[in-house]
Amino acid sequence: MCKLCWGLLLVLLLFVAAGAYKFIVQGSVTPSSDERTAILLSDGERNLVLTEMRDFLLSVQQITRAAVKDDMQAVAQAAHRVGRAAQGEVPLTLVAKLPMGFKKLGFETHGKFDQLALDAEQLGDRDHILEQMAALMDNCVGCHAGFKLVTE
Repeated sequence: MCKLCWGLLLVLLLFVAAGAYKFIVQGSVTPSSDERTAILLSDGERNLVLTEMRDFLLSVQQITRAAVKDDMQAVAQAAHRVGRAAQGEVPLTLVAKLPMGFKKLGFETHGKFDQLALDAEQLGDRDHILEQMAALMDNCVGCHAGFKLVTE
């Protein structure tokens, strides 16, 4: 009886581990012809991710314009808008479809915007802000070079 219980527990743990790998690490992906990882999403999910990316781009433009004018308050406002607080708007069903590399870049990018906002408020150093923007853009380029969004 005990061997049966342990066997069932082992099988259950294997199913849980496989599910966790699929939904936390791998996501809903397929290879693509251009060597990027294609992330399979519904139309609505794809639109949500693309809207977030456009928000990133808009904030980059606003931060750049504000930095040129040395307006650190405007830099901070634009960066806060797409910081970690913006992540709460993404449904868990969508997060489960995203591969770990994509999630990692996304979480890092939101965090870098928060750090940029904090540094703009506390340091007010335009050159430092521009260095942070270069690091943020590395994330954007890396994401677009490695992934593409396709509908299921």
